[in-house]
Amino acid sequence: MKITSIPSVQTLLRTALEEDAGSGDITTMSTIPADAIAHGRYIAKEDGILCGMDIVRTVFDLLDQDIALQVHVPEGYCFHAGDILAEVSGNARTVLTGERVGLNLLQHMSGIATATAKAVQSVSGYKARITDTRKTTPGLRHLEKYAVRCGGGVNHRFNLSDGVLIKDNHIVAAVSAAKASAPHTLKIEVEVENMDMLREALDAGADIIMLDNMTCDEMQQAVAIVDGRALTEASGNMGEKDLAQVAQTGVDLISIGALTHSVRAMDISLKFKLV
Repeated sequence: MKITSIPSVQTLLRTALEEDAGSGDITTMSTIPADAIAHGRYIAKEDGILCGMDIVRTVFDLLDQDIALQVHVPEGYCFHAGDILAEVSGNARTVLTGERVGLNLLQHMSGIATATAKAVQSVSGYKARITDTRKTTPGLRHLEKYAVRCGGGVNHRFNLSDGVLIKDNHIVAAVSAAKASAPHTLKIEVEVENMDMLREALDAGADIIMLDNMTCDEMQQAVAIVDGRALTEASGNMGEKDLAQVAQTGVDLISIGALTHSVRAMDISLKFKLV
């Protein structure tokens, strides 16, 4: 499903436009003639991965479907400082009313995609995949997880209904209870902190084992113990680690909360002129 066709995303964008416009864009209405036409260029100020132009397009469509957006860089592709990413033209008042909402999300999503792509590149040549977490901005989860995919990463659980994640010292009982009550299609993941917990999780039949805050030596030992009987996921401040060293341990997944909860927005500007 296209990200912009998700009902909650449409609702989010409408809410964002209402939040920003308030009772009306007083500055624009008092300084720009009602029939004026504007042309704007989205210009990159740094290198990165583009994500969010479909959101920009939808923002303008919600205001006026006659606003034209010509995109020069496809979603998920790299751009360089100075590149013109897209051009927008149409009624000046409408363009100015929608530009901040669209630009904010474009910068945020491109920042996530760029950070993800950097992480993915750092583990190139290893089997480990870069994944996100549920540490997302409330209301923006669809957009932020989409941005991770644009950067070449994969998504972890979208929400609490997508899988069982057990953080419990009583692993055997918890896994048994989960297997008895959860649908057979759901994966059961167990978070472990040492080798004793790891062996217990394996014996209980966990599908995925999260190696929480382990050293690389410990993760390598854990991967050897698992020996393919479950997926292994490295977790715990991974955004601060040497990801290539983590990947060398043989883990299947590296989950990084920082991809969404503390990423820096890309520096992209939107320059206008009346025509």
